[in-house]
Amino acid sequence: MSTEGDVDNTRCGMSVAIDVVGGKWKMHLMWVLAEGPQRFGQIRRLLTGVSEKVLAENLRQMEASGVVHREIYPEIPPRVEYSLTELGWELSAALRPLEEWGDRNRDRILGRALTPAS
Repeated sequence: MSTEGDVDNTRCGMSVAIDVVGGKWKMHLMWVLAEGPQRFGQIRRLLTGVSEKVLAENLRQMEASGVVHREIYPEIPPRVEYSLTELGWELSAALRPLEEWGDRNRDRILGRALTPAS
């Protein structure tokens, strides 16, 4: 007999990973946070086009997944920094080959995408 918790253990690892970094901004957030701890405003400036609402939502989801740490400093006004956790650094290392593949194949992929279909 299986419980709901047992069902989660049968999920494909790729599905779990995609849940953590899926969407338009999460992989970009991983890249930004791999540069070191960042404040919300710094992240927003680096990710041109992301709204405050979407950025906050994505950071909360990544924090809930355990890949992002939110540090609140007891200052006035409060300073908040976001950084990768140990799990986040492990994920960042796992994503590096994907980035390298994209770098190697950028021209071929974008060239095809820009070529009208026959």
